[in-house]
Amino acid sequence: MASARPLIFGEVLFDCFPDGTRVLGGAPFNVAWHCQAFGLQPLFVSRTGDDAMGQAIAQAMQGWGMDTSALQFDPLHATGIVDVSFSDGEPAYTIVEDSAWDFIDPERVPKSENHSMLYHGSLALRQSVSASSLRELLRNNAPPVFIDVNLRAPWWNQALILDIISMGRWIKLNADELALIVPQLKSTKDRIQHLFATTTVEMLVVTQGEAGALAVTRDESCAVKPRQASVVVDTVGAGDAFCSVLLLGLEKRWPLQMILDRAQEFASAVVGQRGATTQNKVFYDGFTKSWKL
Repeated sequence: MASARPLIFGEVLFDCFPDGTRVLGGAPFNVAWHCQAFGLQPLFVSRTGDDAMGQAIAQAMQGWGMDTSALQFDPLHATGIVDVSFSDGEPAYTIVEDSAWDFIDPERVPKSENHSMLYHGSLALRQSVSASSLRELLRNNAPPVFIDVNLRAPWWNQALILDIISMGRWIKLNADELALIVPQLKSTKDRIQHLFATTTVEMLVVTQGEAGALAVTRDESCAVKPRQASVVVDTVGAGDAFCSVLLLGLEKRWPLQMILDRAQEFASAVVGQRGATTQNKVFYDGFTKSWKL
């Protein structure tokens, strides 16, 4: 039997920067891209327009060695784009509505296969069609679920997010998102304990910007401080880079502190490049060698 591989569901799009640069993006796509570089061979489930940008996405995936069998093409809706702007070095996003990734066809998602986990974010569930596709994936495949919370106004509400979280084994989010989801409590510690008390979540990873990150299970907790990046080009995709190593560490069964340390190490490197992904394989070599992948 072939070894299990992660199933990654959600948006793929182009991040459009103020200087006219256009970079492939979308949190699930970014995670899948990095996971491919780390040798996990994910199956990425998404939808692009039947247009030039959609073809560019397919070609980029093929060039990177990714499986494109679950990538759908939409004749009615365009490939997604996000306009990225910056204020005091922090990115802000304008996400175009009714993009192809909002309409992932539930009739065309993969059927049961040997998948080690299902990763998805929260943004791709803003439209009912793609939300139905995720439910179909869960019915057909039933792997453990990793949820990457990405709260992008106005595309979320508290009830939806709490419902999503209730289905996850592992959850990654930032401290601000945790505060929005559990506003009735005042500390990060209390909010984490509330989610453990009210859901079946096994691990919560909370990123805290300059304060680093926490990983908490029902049996242990650990923390990491961010490394000072030598060069910061932009922070777009840093959280996705962090998340991809969380998946890698879970797949490899690394100790929790090792997972957190390596996730922070990789995220600190990604902020030194423009956009969330790169086609430069040399960029990954140091990590694959030092981590013995």
